[in-house]
Amino acid sequence: MARQHARTLWYDRPKYVFMEFCVEDSTDVHVLIEDHRIVFSCKNPDGVEFYNEIEFYAKVNCKDSRDKRSGRSITCFVRKWKEKVAWPRLTKEDIKPVWLSVDFDNWRDWEGDEEVELAQVEHYAEDDSDSADATSN
Repeated sequence: MARQHARTLWYDRPKYVFMEFCVEDSTDVHVLIEDHRIVFSCKNPDGVEFYNEIEFYAKVNCKDSRDKRSGRSITCFVRKWKEKVAWPRLTKEDIKPVWLSVDFDNWRDWEGDEEVELAQVEHYAEDDSDSADATSN
């Protein structure tokens, strides 16, 4: 069975770029974040393989980036190398793949947005510890 691209939503913040790979009930999830790209792969319950490789618009800090899996998707928060610099697009190339869309539900102007962004990242981090606690019980 051939691989296909996962539908991907993204939005930009002052310190992070957020991406959501939309695959429900994913298994065999692999996320590799490097300075200039992200490689994502997984399978869905039907055994369909998903694979996305994205060359970033600009350099990122892979050591301060993370991902979180939920039942509906895999969210990645990628730390920008140059903070407070808006990305006009996610990809290095000025070509928009059909599977990549702006997440307009989360897109907003940055004015005073750093506290909201930090709270979002901390919320995801807390969810990680909650899920770890739940699995250890």
